[in-house]
Amino acid sequence: MKDQPVILAVDDQPQNIELLEAFLGPAGYRVVPAESGEKALALVAQEPFDLILLDVVMPRMNGFEVLRKLRADPRTAYIPVIMLTALKGAEDRIQAIEAGCDDFISKPFDKVELLARVRSLVRIKAYHDKLLEYEHRLEIEVAHKTAKLQRALIEKERAYLETIYSLSRAAEYRDDNTGAHILRISLYTRAMALKIGLKERFTKVLFQASPMHDVGKIGIPDAVLLKPGKLDPAEWEIMKRHSVIGAEILKGSKVGVIRMAQRIALTHHEKWDGSGYPLGLKGARIPLASRIVAIVDVFDALISERPYKKAFPLEKVFEILREGDGTHFDPQMVKAFFDCQDEMVRITQQNK
Repeated sequence: MKDQPVILAVDDQPQNIELLEAFLGPAGYRVVPAESGEKALALVAQEPFDLILLDVVMPRMNGFEVLRKLRADPRTAYIPVIMLTALKGAEDRIQAIEAGCDDFISKPFDKVELLARVRSLVRIKAYHDKLLEYEHRLEIEVAHKTAKLQRALIEKERAYLETIYSLSRAAEYRDDNTGAHILRISLYTRAMALKIGLKERFTKVLFQASPMHDVGKIGIPDAVLLKPGKLDPAEWEIMKRHSVIGAEILKGSKVGVIRMAQRIALTHHEKWDGSGYPLGLKGARIPLASRIVAIVDVFDALISERPYKKAFPLEKVFEILREGDGTHFDPQMVKAFFDCQDEMVRITQQNK
Protein backbone atom coordinates (compact mmCIF):
# COMPACT_ATOMS: atom_id res chain seq x y z
CA MET A 1 0.00 0.00 0.00
CA LYS A 2 1.18 3.57 -0.71
CA ASP A 3 2.39 5.73 2.18
CA GLN A 4 -0.57 8.03 1.50
CA PRO A 5 -3.49 6.52 -0.41
CA VAL A 6 -5.17 8.93 -2.83
CA ILE A 7 -8.95 9.27 -2.86
CA LEU A 8 -11.01 11.08 -5.51
CA ALA A 9 -14.05 12.80 -3.93
CA VAL A 10 -16.72 13.66 -6.51
CA ASP A 11 -19.55 15.93 -5.32
CA ASP A 12 -21.07 19.14 -6.68
CA GLN A 13 -21.57 20.48 -3.15
CA PRO A 14 -18.35 22.10 -1.81
CA GLN A 15 -19.41 21.60 1.81
CA ASN A 16 -19.53 17.82 1.27
CA ILE A 17 -16.01 17.83 -0.19
CA GLU A 18 -14.78 19.89 2.77
CA LEU A 19 -16.35 17.42 5.21
CA LEU A 20 -14.73 14.45 3.48
CA GLU A 21 -11.35 16.18 3.56
CA ALA A 22 -11.81 16.95 7.27
CA PHE A 23 -12.58 13.28 8.04
CA LEU A 24 -10.06 11.60 5.73
CA GLY A 25 -7.07 13.95 5.78
CA PRO A 26 -6.15 13.37 9.44
CA ALA A 27 -6.53 9.62 8.87
CA GLY A 28 -3.67 9.65 6.35
CA TYR A 29 -5.53 9.95 3.04
CA ARG A 30 -4.97 12.56 0.33
CA VAL A 31 -8.30 13.76 -1.02
CA VAL A 32 -8.52 15.13 -4.56
CA PRO A 33 -11.78 17.05 -5.18
CA ALA A 34 -13.92 16.98 -8.31
CA GLU A 35 -17.06 19.08 -8.57
CA SER A 36 -18.59 17.16 -11.48
CA GLY A 37 -18.63 13.82 -13.23
CA GLU A 38 -16.82 15.26 -16.22
CA LYS A 39 -14.00 16.61 -14.01
CA ALA A 40 -13.75 13.24 -12.25
CA LEU A 41 -13.29 11.34 -15.52
CA ALA A 42 -10.63 13.82 -16.61
CA LEU A 43 -8.74 13.37 -13.34
CA VAL A 44 -8.76 9.55 -13.40
CA ALA A 45 -7.24 9.72 -16.88
CA GLN A 46 -4.31 11.68 -15.43
CA GLU A 47 -3.66 10.16 -11.99
CA PRO A 48 -4.08 6.72 -10.37
CA PHE A 49 -6.52 6.64 -7.45
CA ASP A 50 -6.94 4.07 -4.68
CA LEU A 51 -10.64 4.81 -4.14
CA ILE A 52 -13.41 7.01 -5.54
CA LEU A 53 -16.15 8.54 -3.38
CA LEU A 54 -18.89 9.32 -5.91
CA ASP A 55 -22.01 11.40 -5.36
CA VAL A 56 -25.14 10.12 -7.09
CA VAL A 57 -27.15 13.29 -7.75
CA MET A 58 -25.12 15.76 -9.82
CA PRO A 59 -26.02 18.04 -12.74
CA ARG A 60 -25.28 17.04 -16.37
CA MET A 61 -23.72 13.65 -15.56
CA ASN A 62 -24.97 11.76 -12.51
CA GLY A 63 -22.99 9.25 -10.45
CA PHE A 64 -24.48 6.23 -12.23
CA GLU A 65 -23.26 7.50 -15.61
CA VAL A 66 -19.79 8.22 -14.23
CA LEU A 67 -19.59 4.76 -12.66
CA ARG A 68 -20.56 3.01 -15.90
CA LYS A 69 -17.80 4.88 -17.75
CA LEU A 70 -15.26 3.97 -15.09
CA ARG A 71 -16.15 0.28 -15.25
CA ALA A 72 -16.06 0.29 -19.07
CA ASP A 73 -12.44 1.51 -19.12
CA PRO A 74 -9.85 -1.23 -18.33
CA ARG A 75 -7.57 1.41 -16.78
CA THR A 76 -10.18 2.32 -14.14
CA ALA A 77 -12.31 -0.83 -13.95
CA TYR A 78 -10.74 -2.05 -10.69
CA ILE A 79 -10.75 1.23 -8.74
CA PRO A 80 -13.15 0.68 -5.79
CA VAL A 81 -16.12 3.08 -5.81
CA ILE A 82 -18.29 4.06 -2.84
CA MET A 83 -21.52 5.82 -3.78
CA LEU A 84 -22.45 8.80 -1.62
CA THR A 85 -26.21 9.12 -1.59
CA ALA A 86 -29.23 10.35 0.26
CA LEU A 87 -31.36 8.01 -1.86
CA LYS A 88 -32.95 5.23 0.16
CA GLY A 89 -34.95 3.35 -2.48
CA ALA A 90 -34.05 -0.23 -3.37
CA GLU A 91 -34.25 0.59 -7.09
CA ASP A 92 -31.52 3.21 -6.77
CA ARG A 93 -29.23 0.80 -4.91
CA ILE A 94 -29.90 -1.95 -7.45
CA GLN A 95 -29.03 0.47 -10.25
CA ALA A 96 -25.77 1.34 -8.47
CA ILE A 97 -24.85 -2.32 -7.98
CA GLU A 98 -25.57 -3.09 -11.63
CA ALA A 99 -23.35 -0.18 -12.66
CA GLY A 100 -20.48 -1.64 -10.61
CA CYS A 101 -20.66 0.09 -7.22
CA ASP A 102 -18.60 -1.51 -4.40
CA ASP A 103 -20.34 0.05 -1.41
CA PHE A 104 -22.74 2.79 -0.24
CA ILE A 105 -22.50 5.54 2.36
CA SER A 106 -25.64 7.48 3.18
CA LYS A 107 -25.66 11.21 3.69
CA PRO A 108 -25.15 12.79 6.16
CA PHE A 109 -21.82 10.97 6.65
CA ASP A 110 -20.98 9.09 9.81
CA LYS A 111 -17.25 9.53 10.40
CA VAL A 112 -16.65 6.07 11.93
CA GLU A 113 -18.55 4.30 9.15
CA LEU A 114 -16.82 6.35 6.46
CA LEU A 115 -13.33 5.58 7.76
CA ALA A 116 -14.07 1.87 8.20
CA ARG A 117 -15.43 1.42 4.69
CA VAL A 118 -12.68 3.52 3.11
CA ARG A 119 -9.95 1.62 4.98
CA SER A 120 -11.35 -1.75 3.90
CA LEU A 121 -11.63 -0.90 0.21
CA VAL A 122 -8.25 0.85 0.07
CA ARG A 123 -6.64 -2.32 1.46
CA ILE A 124 -8.43 -4.42 -1.14
CA LYS A 125 -7.14 -2.12 -3.89
CA ALA A 126 -3.60 -2.41 -2.50
CA TYR A 127 -3.81 -6.21 -2.65
CA HIS A 128 -5.07 -6.04 -6.21
CA ASP A 129 -2.13 -3.78 -7.11
CA LYS A 130 0.28 -6.31 -5.60
CA LEU A 131 -1.26 -9.03 -7.74
CA LEU A 132 -0.76 -6.85 -10.80
CA GLU A 133 2.88 -6.39 -9.81
CA TYR A 134 3.22 -10.16 -9.55
CA GLU A 135 1.64 -10.52 -12.99
CA HIS A 136 4.13 -8.02 -14.39
CA ARG A 137 7.06 -10.02 -13.00
CA LEU A 138 5.51 -13.12 -14.54
CA GLU A 139 5.41 -11.45 -17.94
CA ILE A 140 9.12 -10.66 -17.68
CA GLU A 141 9.94 -14.29 -16.80
CA VAL A 142 8.29 -15.62 -19.94
CA ALA A 143 9.58 -12.85 -22.25
CA HIS A 144 12.20 -15.18 -23.76
CA LYS A 145 9.70 -17.83 -24.81
CA THR A 146 7.98 -17.95 -28.15
CA ALA A 147 5.34 -15.31 -28.79
CA LYS A 148 2.55 -17.87 -28.91
CA LEU A 149 3.55 -19.53 -25.65
CA GLN A 150 4.08 -16.16 -24.02
CA ARG A 151 0.56 -14.99 -24.86
CA ALA A 152 -0.97 -18.23 -23.64
CA LEU A 153 0.84 -18.14 -20.31
CA ILE A 154 0.06 -14.49 -19.65
CA GLU A 155 -3.64 -14.99 -20.37
CA LYS A 156 -3.71 -18.05 -18.14
CA GLU A 157 -2.01 -16.28 -15.24
CA ARG A 158 -4.21 -13.22 -15.69
CA ALA A 159 -7.30 -15.42 -15.44
CA TYR A 160 -5.93 -17.01 -12.26
CA LEU A 161 -5.13 -13.68 -10.64
CA GLU A 162 -8.43 -12.06 -11.58
CA THR A 163 -10.32 -15.04 -10.22
CA ILE A 164 -8.34 -14.97 -6.99
CA TYR A 165 -8.94 -11.26 -6.55
CA SER A 166 -12.65 -11.42 -7.34
CA LEU A 167 -13.48 -14.48 -5.23
CA SER A 168 -11.32 -13.51 -2.28
CA ARG A 169 -12.70 -9.98 -2.32
CA ALA A 170 -16.27 -11.23 -2.45
CA ALA A 171 -15.73 -13.65 0.42
CA GLU A 172 -13.86 -11.30 2.76
CA TYR A 173 -15.61 -8.06 1.73
CA ARG A 174 -17.20 -7.41 5.10
CA ASP A 175 -13.96 -7.89 7.05
CA ASP A 176 -12.11 -4.65 7.64
CA ASN A 177 -8.75 -6.45 7.40
CA THR A 178 -9.59 -8.16 4.12
CA GLY A 179 -6.81 -7.03 1.82
CA ALA A 180 -4.02 -7.51 4.32
CA HIS A 181 -5.32 -10.89 5.52
CA ILE A 182 -5.53 -12.56 2.13
CA LEU A 183 -2.18 -11.09 1.11
CA ARG A 184 -0.52 -12.38 4.30
CA ILE A 185 -1.98 -15.86 3.77
CA SER A 186 -0.37 -15.98 0.31
CA LEU A 187 2.99 -14.87 1.66
CA TYR A 188 2.87 -17.19 4.69
CA THR A 189 2.10 -20.24 2.56
CA ARG A 190 4.88 -19.44 0.10
CA ALA A 191 7.37 -19.08 2.98
CA MET A 192 6.24 -22.43 4.41
CA ALA A 193 6.45 -24.19 1.04
CA LEU A 194 9.96 -22.88 0.42
CA LYS A 195 11.07 -23.96 3.91
CA ILE A 196 9.70 -27.47 3.39
CA GLY A 197 11.46 -27.66 0.02
CA LEU A 198 8.38 -28.08 -2.18
CA LYS A 199 8.68 -27.75 -5.95
CA GLU A 200 8.52 -24.30 -7.52
CA ARG A 201 5.34 -25.09 -9.45
CA PHE A 202 3.48 -26.32 -6.37
CA THR A 203 4.66 -23.29 -4.41
CA LYS A 204 3.41 -20.86 -7.05
CA VAL A 205 0.02 -22.54 -7.34
CA LEU A 206 -0.31 -22.58 -3.55
CA PHE A 207 0.56 -18.87 -3.43
CA GLN A 208 -2.23 -18.14 -5.90
CA ALA A 209 -4.83 -20.55 -4.51
CA SER A 210 -4.50 -19.98 -0.76
CA PRO A 211 -6.31 -16.60 -0.65
CA MET A 212 -9.53 -18.43 -1.62
CA HIS A 213 -9.50 -20.62 1.53
CA ASP A 214 -12.49 -18.80 3.05
CA VAL A 215 -14.44 -18.02 -0.12
CA GLY A 216 -17.40 -19.87 1.41
CA LYS A 217 -17.85 -17.11 3.99
CA ILE A 218 -19.82 -15.30 1.32
CA GLY A 219 -22.68 -17.64 2.24
CA ILE A 220 -22.57 -17.01 6.00
CA PRO A 221 -25.03 -14.42 7.42
CA ASP A 222 -23.58 -11.24 8.93
CA ALA A 223 -25.24 -12.01 12.25
CA VAL A 224 -23.01 -15.08 12.56
CA LEU A 225 -19.88 -13.98 10.68
CA LEU A 226 -19.57 -10.62 12.46
CA LYS A 227 -21.00 -11.53 15.86
CA PRO A 228 -19.00 -9.66 18.55
CA GLY A 229 -18.83 -12.63 20.89
CA LYS A 230 -18.72 -16.39 21.14
CA LEU A 231 -20.99 -18.31 18.77
CA ASP A 232 -23.63 -20.57 20.29
CA PRO A 233 -23.79 -24.21 19.07
CA ALA A 234 -26.36 -23.48 16.35
CA GLU A 235 -24.38 -20.49 15.08
CA TRP A 236 -21.17 -22.53 15.10
CA GLU A 237 -22.80 -25.15 12.88
CA ILE A 238 -23.75 -22.39 10.45
CA MET A 239 -20.21 -21.00 10.50
CA LYS A 240 -18.70 -24.42 9.79
CA ARG A 241 -20.70 -24.61 6.57
CA HIS A 242 -18.37 -22.07 4.94
CA SER A 243 -15.89 -24.84 4.08
CA VAL A 244 -18.51 -26.82 2.14
CA ILE A 245 -19.94 -23.68 0.56
CA GLY A 246 -16.48 -22.67 -0.63
CA ALA A 247 -15.86 -26.09 -2.14
CA GLU A 248 -19.19 -25.92 -3.97
CA ILE A 249 -18.35 -22.49 -5.39
CA LEU A 250 -15.00 -23.70 -6.72
CA LYS A 251 -15.83 -27.23 -7.84
CA GLY A 252 -15.69 -28.45 -11.41
CA SER A 253 -12.78 -26.37 -12.70
CA LYS A 254 -10.06 -27.90 -14.87
CA VAL A 255 -7.64 -25.11 -13.90
CA GLY A 256 -4.96 -26.28 -11.47
CA VAL A 257 -5.10 -23.20 -9.24
CA ILE A 258 -8.86 -23.41 -8.81
CA ARG A 259 -8.72 -27.16 -8.19
CA MET A 260 -6.19 -26.64 -5.41
CA ALA A 261 -8.26 -23.76 -4.03
CA GLN A 262 -11.31 -26.05 -3.95
CA ARG A 263 -9.43 -28.65 -1.89
CA ILE A 264 -8.09 -25.98 0.47
CA ALA A 265 -11.51 -24.40 0.95
CA LEU A 266 -13.01 -27.78 1.85
CA THR A 267 -10.29 -29.17 4.11
CA HIS A 268 -8.27 -26.36 5.74
CA HIS A 269 -10.26 -26.84 8.98
CA GLU A 270 -9.46 -30.56 9.18
CA LYS A 271 -7.16 -31.48 12.09
CA TRP A 272 -4.22 -33.86 12.22
CA ASP A 273 -5.93 -36.01 14.89
CA GLY A 274 -9.17 -36.30 12.89
CA SER A 275 -11.27 -33.98 15.06
CA GLY A 276 -11.68 -31.26 12.43
CA TYR A 277 -14.48 -30.54 9.95
CA PRO A 278 -16.27 -31.10 7.63
CA LEU A 279 -14.95 -34.58 6.72
CA GLY A 280 -13.05 -35.62 9.85
CA LEU A 281 -9.92 -36.41 7.81
CA LYS A 282 -6.89 -37.54 9.76
CA GLY A 283 -3.14 -37.28 9.26
CA ALA A 284 -1.75 -37.45 5.73
CA ARG A 285 -5.26 -37.90 4.31
CA ILE A 286 -5.55 -34.12 4.68
CA PRO A 287 -4.14 -32.50 1.51
CA LEU A 288 -0.68 -31.02 1.98
CA ALA A 289 -1.81 -27.57 0.84
CA SER A 290 -4.56 -27.59 3.46
CA ARG A 291 -2.13 -28.62 6.21
CA ILE A 292 0.01 -25.62 5.32
CA VAL A 293 -2.92 -23.21 5.17
CA ALA A 294 -4.33 -24.59 8.45
CA ILE A 295 -1.43 -23.44 10.60
CA VAL A 296 -0.85 -20.06 8.94
CA ASP A 297 -4.59 -19.28 8.98
CA VAL A 298 -4.75 -19.95 12.72
CA PHE A 299 -1.57 -17.91 13.23
CA ASP A 300 -3.05 -14.95 11.37
CA ALA A 301 -6.38 -15.24 13.18
CA LEU A 302 -4.68 -15.22 16.57
CA ILE A 303 -2.48 -12.19 15.88
CA SER A 304 -5.37 -10.23 14.33
CA GLU A 305 -8.18 -8.33 15.97
CA ARG A 306 -11.57 -9.73 15.03
CA PRO A 307 -15.16 -8.66 15.84
CA TYR A 308 -15.23 -11.23 18.63
CA LYS A 309 -11.71 -10.86 20.13
CA LYS A 310 -8.59 -8.77 20.59
CA ALA A 311 -5.27 -9.70 19.00
CA PHE A 312 -3.21 -12.17 21.05
CA PRO A 313 0.37 -11.34 22.12
CA LEU A 314 2.94 -13.01 19.88
CA GLU A 315 4.33 -15.31 22.59
CA LYS A 316 0.82 -16.51 23.42
CA VAL A 317 0.22 -17.21 19.71
CA PHE A 318 3.39 -19.31 19.52
CA GLU A 319 2.36 -21.20 22.66
CA ILE A 320 -1.04 -22.06 21.16
CA LEU A 321 0.54 -23.28 17.92
CA ARG A 322 2.97 -25.50 19.82
CA GLU A 323 0.07 -26.95 21.83
CA GLY A 324 -1.55 -27.94 18.53
CA ASP A 325 1.49 -29.97 17.41
CA GLY A 326 0.24 -33.46 16.56
CA THR A 327 -3.38 -32.70 17.42
CA HIS A 328 -4.57 -29.74 15.38
CA PHE A 329 -1.51 -29.45 13.13
CA ASP A 330 0.77 -31.75 11.16
CA PRO A 331 4.02 -31.93 13.21
CA GLN A 332 6.03 -31.32 10.04
CA MET A 333 4.09 -28.10 9.44
CA VAL A 334 4.67 -26.95 13.03
CA LYS A 335 8.40 -27.51 12.64
CA ALA A 336 8.48 -25.68 9.32
CA PHE A 337 6.52 -22.78 10.79
CA PHE A 338 8.91 -22.29 13.68
CA ASP A 339 11.91 -22.78 11.41
CA CYS A 340 10.77 -19.65 9.57
CA GLN A 341 8.98 -17.84 12.38
CA ASP A 342 11.10 -14.71 11.92
CA GLU A 343 9.92 -14.55 8.30
CA MET A 344 6.31 -14.96 9.47
CA VAL A 345 6.64 -12.08 11.89
CA ARG A 346 8.26 -9.93 9.22
CA ILE A 347 5.39 -10.66 6.80
CA THR A 348 2.91 -9.71 9.51
CA GLN A 349 4.62 -6.43 10.34
CA GLN A 350 5.05 -5.37 6.71
CA ASN A 351 1.49 -6.20 5.60
CA LYS A 352 -0.85 -4.81 8.26
